[in-house]
Amino acid sequence: MNRMLVSLVTATLMAISIANASAKDKQSETFLKKAIEGNFAEVSMGELAQQDGQSDAVKSFGRMLSTDHAAANQKALDAAQGLGMNPPSGPNAKQKADLDKMSKMSGAGFDKMFAAHMVADHQKDIAEYKKASKSKDVAGEYASGQIDTLQKHLDTAKSLKAGQ
Repeated sequence: MNRMLVSLVTATLMAISIANASAKDKQSETFLKKAIEGNFAEVSMGELAQQDGQSDAVKSFGRMLSTDHAAANQKALDAAQGLGMNPPSGPNAKQKADLDKMSKMSGAGFDKMFAAHMVADHQKDIAEYKKASKSKDVAGEYASGQIDTLQKHLDTAKSLKAGQ
């Protein structure tokens, strides 16, 4: 009887442990999916800024965004592979709509909208990355390694916004 009870308790604890690990993996996969989509979107926004931006500062920031987020995306894709997930291959529908809206603008109007969008976007991203960085897996490692770059982008976007 005691052996059966021990077996039952052990099986229950294992099931709880597996369920917790599965939920944690799901959180990491959700974060990485959003991060990869976001990186694709930022690369595209950076390219658009280089093309449609009026000021040299916006064009320069666009180059930084494209370069940094392309590099970050390679790391995110590697992390996704480490979790065995199927990563997205581009930005999500809202990000595509934002890009489409921005692509219809030019000059000073583009610069102003771009700077405001980048401030809001990077504030949100930093909060999500800080939360994800607490995870003790490849997604958490990836998130931790990107926070300084995201902060640099936020600071630059704020300086663009202030300069208008």
